[in-house]
Amino acid sequence: MNYHTVNIAGFDAHLPILPLPSGISIAFFNLHGDSELTEHCAKALAQKLTDCDVLITAESKGLQLTHCVARELGQRYYAVARKSKKLYMQDGIELKIESSITTGKEQTFYLSKHDAELIKGKKVGIVDDVVSTGASLKGLEQLVEKAGGIVHKKAFVLAEEDAANRTDVIYLAQIPIFK
Repeated sequence: MNYHTVNIAGFDAHLPILPLPSGISIAFFNLHGDSELTEHCAKALAQKLTDCDVLITAESKGLQLTHCVARELGQRYYAVARKSKKLYMQDGIELKIESSITTGKEQTFYLSKHDAELIKGKKVGIVDDVVSTGASLKGLEQLVEKAGGIVHKKAFVLAEEDAANRTDVIYLAQIPIFK
């Protein structure tokens, strides 16, 4: 297997290069199970999000990252855009979003009433692992706005390919797409 090494704010991560059904390959970034890398990235991102009232992420790869960022910022709660509707979410918000580079299909985000109330009227920081095409980010932005929150900052560990040229996102390092 081939790997791409990226330095993330002083931490060298070795990412496996994996093919997607679309024919391109990506440097696959996975925080699941890596507490040291997750903590490192969370501390670096938290320094850039100190003026956010509350955070939101999409399940699942952003969950532990956002948990650690929220802890660093002293925020007890953060909002989670779920990809399936849970029993406790009957009175929440739902929003269909475009397909992302990794899913390749349309998705729906669900936000519980608790989380919608948590972000209403607040400066919200969107946190996730990687920004690429921006489809998931666009969905999160729309969800925040639908809930009455104000998208204040958009922060990622990695920006993939052209996403690194965006001026509206914060990221710690960039990675290429392999064609």
